[in-house]
Order: sequence, then C-alpha cells, then structure tokens
Amino acid sequence: MTVYTALESPLGLLLLTGDGAALTGLYMTGHRHGPAIAASWRRDDDAPPFAAARSQLAAYFAGERRVFDLPLQPSGTPFQQAVWRALAQIAFGETLSYGELARRLGKPDAARAVGLANGRNPLSIVVPCHRVVGASVALTGYGGGMDRKAWLLAHERGTAPSGQLKFTL
Repeated sequence: MTVYTALESPLGLLLLTGDGAALTGLYMTGHRHGPAIAASWRRDDDAPPFAAARSQLAAYFAGERRVFDLPLQPSGTPFQQAVWRALAQIAFGETLSYGELARRLGKPDAARAVGLANGRNPLSIVVPCHRVVGASVALTGYGGGMDRKAWLLAHERGTAPSGQLKFTL
C-alpha cells in the first residue's frame, strides 16, 4: 500500500510517498513524471520515514544538511536504479554532465539513456538529479521545472534567494 504526505518547502508543496518503511517518491507540484494520488493511497503524515524526511529536508533547505540518510525504495529498471545510485554520489554543490555520468557508469555512449533515467528519478532532491547539467554546463531539463533546478543549484552554492518560489502552472 502506498502512503503519502505533503510538505511545504521553498520550492512549493512536495508530495512524499512511501511503502510504510521507505521513501518511494518525492515530487514537486507539477512534476513532469509525478503521480496522481490514487484512491487506494492512504494519507499518513506520521508513517515511516516521513518524520525523518521532513526533518532532513527542513535541515537541507536551512543550509544545515548536505547528505540525506533515509531508507529509499525507488521503483525502476535495473539501468534506472544504476543511474540513480550514481546520482547519489554527486557531491553537494557539484554538477556533472550527462556524458560524464554515462562514463562513470561504464557506458560512455549512453548519455541520452542516462538523461532519460535521470528524468524518471522518483526521489527529487534526495537523489540529486538537479546536479546533472548539459555538456556545456548549461541547465537542461528537470522534472520539477527549470526554475526549481536553478534554485536548488543556487541553494547549494549559497546564493539562492530567500522565501518561497512562485510558480505559474
């Protein structure tokens, strides 16, 4: 059974999903590949690991946390899982190109496939897909929107504006 909760953040409302033991998703409002809340889902603001996720996200947004320590259970293909594990290795405040990420995975010709898997990451922020940029260091696609990607990168550089971002959807 999927349980969920919602959390206000500087990026707007975040939807957190879980299986009662691990975090299975973290989506922003209007997330490109985000799920719709199904009738079979149950809202449970206190289900594990939502309290820990809430606390760690608050610390991240306050600039006090750089690494997340949460039980995660994202659903995806073996290749997607490999990409997501590699994303988790990109250090706070650093960026990496899709091509470099593909090389690190031992698949130097798979930059496009890496980009597609990156775009399907169900655990935004916690699994830092926002840290992947184009070959020219240009900001490229982000499921939560380019404004949010830019904000997250600026936040990690210590240059993000204070307050909540305003979005028109």
